[in-house]
Amino acid sequence: MHIDTLSAHIESVLFATEKPMSRKSLETLFNVSRVEIDEAIEHLSGALEGRGITLIETDNEITLRTTPQASAYITKMRNDELSQELGKAGIETLAIILYRGGAYRSEIDWIRGVCSSATIRTLSMRGLIEGTPDAHNKRKIRYRPTIDVLAHLGITRIEELPRYDELMRALSNSVETSEVTMLS
Repeated sequence: MHIDTLSAHIESVLFATEKPMSRKSLETLFNVSRVEIDEAIEHLSGALEGRGITLIETDNEITLRTTPQASAYITKMRNDELSQELGKAGIETLAIILYRGGAYRSEIDWIRGVCSSATIRTLSMRGLIEGTPDAHNKRKIRYRPTIDVLAHLGITRIEELPRYDELMRALSNSVETSEVTMLS
């Protein structure tokens, strides 16, 4: 694979994953040698020089991040975003995640009837929810409430949410009724 092409593919993968990747996993993904990965990373690093994005490297992992020169602007943007109220979309999304004990974005979108990506991002940035990859499909993220959100709400367990038992009974009855109707 040509160095420019491999470099571009590495950039795309790092951008899409939004998390550090090991050089070994890049070797496996692109079916190339460690030397080729190192050359492509060096090429990408040079190509990003003087831009707003940079490569951050450890001995084993690399990731894309914003440059240190932009940190003041990024911090200001995040602080402005975090100081805003959650709003109706944030409260709805958080309630879905809390009362369901976690949810995938597709479930949240279906329940709300709109795309919830920006809302999920805001809740994550505020530390109210966290995403963990699905055991069977690593590209699918399940969002769960954090300990911080429980503490903020003044509860120690999800079951202490207002009307939790009542809602769970209603949901259980609804599922049982649907199953009976489907069997009839």
